[in-house]
Amino acid sequence: MRTVLDVIQATTPFFQKNGVESPRLNIEHLLAHVLGKKRMEIYMEFDRPLGDQELEPLRGLVKRRAAGEPLQHLLGTAEFHGRTFACDKRALIPRPETEQLCEIVLAAGKAARVLDVGTGSGVIALTLAAEWPDAQVEAVDISAAALALACENAARLGLAERVRFSRSDLVAEVTGEFDLIVANLPYIDTAEIAQLAREVRHDPLSALDGGARGLEIFQRFVPQAARHLCGRLALEIGHDQTAALTGLLAAHNFQDIRAVPDYQGRNRFLFANYG
Repeated sequence: MRTVLDVIQATTPFFQKNGVESPRLNIEHLLAHVLGKKRMEIYMEFDRPLGDQELEPLRGLVKRRAAGEPLQHLLGTAEFHGRTFACDKRALIPRPETEQLCEIVLAAGKAARVLDVGTGSGVIALTLAAEWPDAQVEAVDISAAALALACENAARLGLAERVRFSRSDLVAEVTGEFDLIVANLPYIDTAEIAQLAREVRHDPLSALDGGARGLEIFQRFVPQAARHLCGRLALEIGHDQTAALTGLLAAHNFQDIRAVPDYQGRNRFLFANYG
């Protein structure tokens, strides 16, 4: 009978052969998921024998992961800023860059009224609401499916009364003024979608496709945002869009515009003030 360690050692090279990044980490996560354990707990059970009741569902998950289905979709969850969020094909899988965006926003100081545009699974809005208990937080998305997932996450985290989710094409349906607007909008050039990593292509196309040069949505969003902002703007952007978006923001009277690199040293965030 195969043990936990046997399965890890056999699956790691299989994942590696099929182009799965961090192959051992992936099989450990899947195995822990099937066993109902935390990943670190299986280190204490390397000698545990596995029967068909455990191996059969694991085989299915291993096959799907080797074919490129994202680990987060298979687990049904993703970790973000110390919290566990439900994660599936309805919204973008939260990325480390977006987590860094939240860290920078939080470090810059509290905001009283916050708007998260293109909220997806709600990770930004819910993280800011959890860290700033006194803030009024609103979040919008054009996708009804994404908003349903965001509401599930709000309930999961006990924040359903703290964040108001609503459907809107950017801020077309938004009213009022905010002292912080955060947005992780689609910024990938349409022509580059087909070349994305296979895991990324499991995300909703509407959450990825930013049109020509990845700038079309920003061109609509920036003038709209100016009408609702008296304070800070925080954007996640494509690594080659700094110059174009800095010019766009300046043309609409945003001030104190600055680019901040991600952990890989690529310009990934833009911050500005308005009003």
